[in-house]
Amino acid sequence: MAASQNDGVYQPLLHPQSDGTVPLSPSTESSNGELERVLSDVETPLFHRLRKATMIESKLLFKLAAPAVIVYMINYLMSMSTQIFSGHLGNLELAAASLGNTGIQIFAYGLMLGMGSAVETLCGQAFGGRKYEMLGIYLQRSTVLLTLTGVLLTLIYVFSKPILLFLGESPEIASAASIFVYGLIPQIFAYAVNFPIQKFLQSQSIVAPSAYISTATLFVHLLLSWLAIYKLGMGLLGASLVLSLSWWIIVVAQFVYIVTSDRCRETWRGFSVQAFSGLPSFFKLSAASSVMLCLETWYFQILVLLAGLLENPELALDSLSICMTISGWVFMISVGFNAAISVRVSNELGAGNPKSASFSVIIVNIYSLITCVILAIVILAFRDVLSYAFTEGEEVSAAVSDLCPLLALTLVLNGIQPVLSGVAVGCGWQTFVAKVNVGCYYIIGIPLGALFGFYFKFDAKGIWTGMICGTLIQTVILAWVTFRTDWTKEVEEASKRLNKWSNKKLEVVPE
Repeated sequence: MAASQNDGVYQPLLHPQSDGTVPLSPSTESSNGELERVLSDVETPLFHRLRKATMIESKLLFKLAAPAVIVYMINYLMSMSTQIFSGHLGNLELAAASLGNTGIQIFAYGLMLGMGSAVETLCGQAFGGRKYEMLGIYLQRSTVLLTLTGVLLTLIYVFSKPILLFLGESPEIASAASIFVYGLIPQIFAYAVNFPIQKFLQSQSIVAPSAYISTATLFVHLLLSWLAIYKLGMGLLGASLVLSLSWWIIVVAQFVYIVTSDRCRETWRGFSVQAFSGLPSFFKLSAASSVMLCLETWYFQILVLLAGLLENPELALDSLSICMTISGWVFMISVGFNAAISVRVSNELGAGNPKSASFSVIIVNIYSLITCVILAIVILAFRDVLSYAFTEGEEVSAAVSDLCPLLALTLVLNGIQPVLSGVAVGCGWQTFVAKVNVGCYYIIGIPLGALFGFYFKFDAKGIWTGMICGTLIQTVILAWVTFRTDWTKEVEEASKRLNKWSNKKLEVVPE
């Protein structure tokens, strides 16, 4: 891909020294050129080269991916467990929690996470350029911006019932879902603080503390959910309030770590009024960062909303939301690989290692695909009993079992598509991928899903099938582009960006 496809926002986190060499920042993981040397050693037999290169890449990959997978999976598991607790109250409660959690909350999640991702780029550049004091400023500035965005999102939560009714959802489900959504309002502002904190820590390669905090919070969340729902009888509102509280526990614990840890002593220097300066420019940067992620996140949110318009919305929502919840949980594994490959590709391109970048893409795709294929097989093997973890209804169980082949296919696609999106981030192709997403998801996938689901009366299976078609086409396009990439040219483009950005002051948010 050429520089024209780079949106000018996502830049490599490495900066050249005065002598023209590229130092390895403490915030990055790199093979220090060892992987490139192994792959370029033509005197060594191919098999031995590949074996050694695979060992080097695997070590680098899992050091990056494992903590990220843990954090994303556990955070998702908190939402998943809330749906499970709600589902055991009844099918209506499961449908309401699913619609509120997947139909409304994911909208805010995608927007806030996408906007918070701007901190990853800015903090990474500041840390690599030894402008350590700017990391804390960027963290605070992003938190201020996301909090203001959260105020606007609160209006959607407050008026969730009329919004759902306007979209055609049944009055009974919309009323119950709105009660659940009201309890998620505090969660919006936890997102506003959590996502900048996460990127602030990740830019310094501080990932393990977040994994430990998330793990501990999960156990607290399960205990509090059980008490609120079953012992105190707080129902749907109690379930969502506990979920909000759990997110705030994560936020407070991470902030305490930042304030007290020696590892953040240079990057966090207290609160500053500079956090309120340059917000318009920072908003432009944050908005650009959120486009690609939101297009993907909202795609499957629309799937759930469409299911609520079917003739039997409660059964459709119950069965489809169970499958989507399982798919989303497994998807967190791919998100971890996504984060790892974006770092690996950008690091190797910035270091001038085209063979290493190309090899990393292949290895990560193989690992991710094998993992998701295994999980797809497990899903098919237990298709008849999966739903009983969420609800006791036999009708729902039969519907879930009927959808499991589509779930398995989705899991296989998720073994490839997120990794390819991560490659795009590492190379700076976000604008190109956003255009592909619009075409494949919103021009092909959703109309096909509506056609199969409503016109041909295939119901939830039809909606899902159409949207899988969109995902499949998008995956094929990204794979074709990725594996036809001239990585030497990508190194040249990375070098141009390095030279360009090394002459700019990091204190100024780029327009």
